[in-house]
Amino acid sequence: MSASSVEVEVVLTKAGRTKIRYPAAVVSDDGTRLTVRAPWAADGTRDFGFVRFEPGDVFTEHYWRDRWYAVKEVRTADGTLKGWYCDVTRPAVLSGGKLTVEDLDLDLWCSADGGTVLRLDEDEFAASGLPEADPETAAQARQALDELELLARQGWLGSLSD
Repeated sequence: MSASSVEVEVVLTKAGRTKIRYPAAVVSDDGTRLTVRAPWAADGTRDFGFVRFEPGDVFTEHYWRDRWYAVKEVRTADGTLKGWYCDVTRPAVLSGGKLTVEDLDLDLWCSADGGTVLRLDEDEFAASGLPEADPETAAQARQALDELELLARQGWLGSLSD
């Protein structure tokens, strides 16, 4: 289903709190994967050292209702691909125009050329208490990060946009 004139509100939660919310245009929704497009939603520039997210950047975000991650293709305002930022999350839930995604701390970055693949925030994940409080969810999260790293190293993240 193509639905580019439809908007949803993306709500990213973490540890029971809303981390960020922003409007996004629905690009497609096949019942399992929902793809939305939105400009960089945070204030100002965020420099991670390996990439900068800044005003004008456009994110094409892929969310799944049956996978424990989201893949966000990041482009500059002129369309130049920066890379893919991937969040390990619980499966996405769409209800009443809200796309809710629970961030589980683990992330992965893959540069546009595929030469840089970085596992991120493993220390935050360990410190979150999730591994002790909910071992099953923690295992799903670790498995999702491993899967994302494999997709990145095999050059398959870009094919998610097809």
